[in-house]
Amino acid sequence: MAERTAFIGARVVDPASGRDEVANVLVEGGAVAAVGPDASLRGASLVDCHGLVLAPGLVDLHAHLREPGREDAETVETASRAAAAGGFTAVAAMANTDPVADTPAVVEEVRSLASRAALCDVFPVGAITKGLAGEEMAAIGEMAAIGVRLFSDDGRCVPTARVLRNALQYAKAFDAVIAEHCEDPSLAEGGQMHEGIHSYTLGLTGKPAESEEIVVFRDLALARLTGGRLHLQHLSAGGSVELLRRARAAGVRVTAEVTPHHLVFVDEDLVTYDTNFKVNPPLRTPEDREALRAALADGTIDAVATDHAPHAVEDKEAEFDQAPPGTIGLETALAAVLTHLVEPGLIPLPRAIEALSTAPARILGASGHGGPIEPGRPANLVVFDPRAEWVVEPPFVSRSRNSAFLGKSLRGKVIHTVLRGEPVVGDGKPRR
Repeated sequence: MAERTAFIGARVVDPASGRDEVANVLVEGGAVAAVGPDASLRGASLVDCHGLVLAPGLVDLHAHLREPGREDAETVETASRAAAAGGFTAVAAMANTDPVADTPAVVEEVRSLASRAALCDVFPVGAITKGLAGEEMAAIGEMAAIGVRLFSDDGRCVPTARVLRNALQYAKAFDAVIAEHCEDPSLAEGGQMHEGIHSYTLGLTGKPAESEEIVVFRDLALARLTGGRLHLQHLSAGGSVELLRRARAAGVRVTAEVTPHHLVFVDEDLVTYDTNFKVNPPLRTPEDREALRAALADGTIDAVATDHAPHAVEDKEAEFDQAPPGTIGLETALAAVLTHLVEPGLIPLPRAIEALSTAPARILGASGHGGPIEPGRPANLVVFDPRAEWVVEPPFVSRSRNSAFLGKSLRGKVIHTVLRGEPVVGDGKPRR
């Protein structure tokens, strides 16, 4: 990108500053130099953005980059490229790698891989417990000392209240966040989908919504007890939303996320035994979906997170009960939200950008991301066409192709992604 680049005529949507207007954005030296309807364009290379939306780069609180350990499914570089293609300038990399990110050494390895890729900022998430075993706390203090702010055993729930209490209390000293996968394994064990009429019809073992709600209740009580910062990952059940809403009203320090696939699909979508719809937590009922949408709209749920979970083709093509759960999501998250929530009028565009960028940046402590788009701030930006229609199909930028949105028509396409003033996606194509 030229030293001075002006994005002209875009609808600038910036929840952090409250800006929603047609304006020009001038970028110079990796930072925003000017913004407004009359921002000076003198000496700048011009990028025509009329009819497009310019917003802070998206931030994903929850992605599985698989490296180290499962490079056949994804690497930090391929995931970073997929993130950039989806409009993300920052992603949080979950700790359930091999080896587990439970020490500073593994955290630094992931950071090094991301730095070499230079396609988006990667914020490694530290494990709560050693080896994700749920027994002994990981080196939270040492990881916090090198800048880790989010800790999770995602994929596994911290099994005992004692361990989680200690983690919340200890992390509080660093103002770090404990992010929980809320699922009681004694109720969810062996479950392939949501427990209900469709699991009975399909002959699949179900996971009741209560397996999530019980742990949400426990974790909220512990957050109240300790005063620690709790983040609830990929909520799926209406009952969990009600518990969250009451806790927030009572002043508990809690935030929460929901995935695009839980906002769009329901348990009935599994009638074809398509393993791309097998996710954890499972897709639940239309009533659960409506509760999640309402909670996102009113801010009870803070953020949309992809839970990007790539798998090798042969793993997902196994029998349904043998296939691992998960769907990729970095390349489809923005379009899914635009198509299924913004376009029908369920949430306004500024709220969608807040949930995809500003709120997750705040939770993650990703300074420089999420806006505001103001002079002197890093130029981490996304420009997208909200009207462009496309069909989700291979090849993906991600190394994997297990998408729940495969074959679906979506509206909204990323045109440019800018990381500290450098174009990592231009005219809809990743830099390399």
